[in-house]
Amino acid sequence: QVQLVESGGGLVQAGGSLRLSCAVSGSAFSINTMGWYRQAPGKQRELVARIIGGGSANYADSVKCRFTISRDNAKNTVYLQMNELKPEDTAVYYCNCNLQRGLVAWDYWGQGTQVTVSS
Repeated sequence: QVQLVESGGGLVQAGGSLRLSCAVSGSAFSINTMGWYRQAPGKQRELVARIIGGGSANYADSVKCRFTISRDNAKNTVYLQMNELKPEDTAVYYCNCNLQRGLVAWDYWGQGTQVTVSS
């Protein structure tokens, strides 16, 4: 049974910072990608940042130079450091992992964590 447990959301003023964490538990898998998506009210879920197995990362244009994604392979944990937060960053943030088991890859999602940025 694979589980993704997120933490670190909350309320912050514009210009502030938050750090999200997502720990993957389970066994018998390798991780292809780990990343963060977000969904604001009335909008579609969108990619925020993703880190690939080799360590390369890509970001949404709206968060480049403000957000940093990182990964601790020993802990199967991915982090999202969010700096210079803006009210438009307000959303539910979801952790996503693409895991490999044998020849099959599976997508898993966390339960979501609310990030609210006040102006």
